[in-house]
Amino acid sequence: MTEPLLRVRDLSKFYGSRMGCADVSFELWPGEVLAIVGESGSGKTTLLNCLSTRLEPTSGLAEYRMRDEVWRNLYDLSEAERRFLMRTDWGFVHQNPADGLRMTVSAGANVGERMMAVGDRHYGRIRSTAIEWLGRVEIAEDRVDDEPRAFSGGMRQRLQIARNLVTHPRLVFMDEPTGGLDVSVQARLLDLIRGLVADLGLSAIIVTHDLAVARLLSHRMMVMKDGHVIEQGLTDRVLDDPREPYTQLLVSSILQV
Repeated sequence: MTEPLLRVRDLSKFYGSRMGCADVSFELWPGEVLAIVGESGSGKTTLLNCLSTRLEPTSGLAEYRMRDEVWRNLYDLSEAERRFLMRTDWGFVHQNPADGLRMTVSAGANVGERMMAVGDRHYGRIRSTAIEWLGRVEIAEDRVDDEPRAFSGGMRQRLQIARNLVTHPRLVFMDEPTGGLDVSVQARLLDLIRGLVADLGLSAIIVTHDLAVARLLSHRMMVMKDGHVIEQGLTDRVLDDPREPYTQLLVSSILQV
């Protein structure tokens, strides 16, 4: 792996005079998981939405190495190219799984839709692959025809993960993937995500306010405050030896809980 998968340079987003994020630069390597952490209003979600092209940045550059090894500036892609990228090479796991699922079609159809988006039209193969992926995210085969609204929050989140990963993307964005779930459900889901990321060799960018989630899932961490990245490095180093006072405060506040 001589080249990264994603290169970001001086990325900034302003909402009029209000700053969302400013001057963010980093590289993401194949198989690497990057956690973006910070309190509410720190700019981490704005950054994630810019990286995933859901928002157009005010300035800066984000280049992605396509499967043909050609580097493309994400903000020069056409709308059709961006949609294709999101259906094939990328995934996006929302905090609220209802935002990432079609709630009125079956669990199997939610997974199968993603396969059809990349050209698969064989019903038997789509259904069998959907059942296989439901099993991988710990959803029983006999739930394949149930609609997501009949599922618990944790099951919906697992279904959303299956829907995203069935096309074997190279990069997955995750926005507070365990937010709003009970602690026991969070723990099982985190184990599941960690296993799938390792098995599939995925790169992932995870936004979270939970430092325990960041430690469990990520190799590297960026800490944001007031729209700026104030500290970054290997996750264990940042958490065990934080250098910035703000990072020290975040870590100590978790330890005191």
